[in-house]
Amino acid sequence: MTDLSPRWTAVCRVEDIPALGSRRVAREHGLDVAVFRNGDDVVFALLDRCPHKGGPLSQGIVFGTSVACPLHNWTIGLADGCAKEADEGCTPKFSVRVDAGMVYLDANELAGLATDLARPIAGPARRTAAA
Repeated sequence: MTDLSPRWTAVCRVEDIPALGSRRVAREHGLDVAVFRNGDDVVFALLDRCPHKGGPLSQGIVFGTSVACPLHNWTIGLADGCAKEADEGCTPKFSVRVDAGMVYLDANELAGLATDLARPIAGPARRTAAA
């Protein structure tokens, strides 16, 4: 068995993540984390927010080692969180460990990584009346 010190937090079993799909992990502070499983049963974790317009990556289509954002079809690399050319931008990635079929995320990253990012607000921009 590998070292699973208190740094690692169990979030689900690999089988709880649909093949070619994802599962969201809620955090106490900050946006949710999307945990993905590709066709080779490799598990990845990214902030559940596309770097383009903030779309929920957990609702995207997983293919190979990428996910397509459900809003504008940007391709985001699961290993690094970065958009593929010609698009630009990255979403934070989270460290993942799998041991005996259980998925673990880094507890320090869950507590502190990208907790300052705001959830996008849907709908048209609000206009304020001129004073």
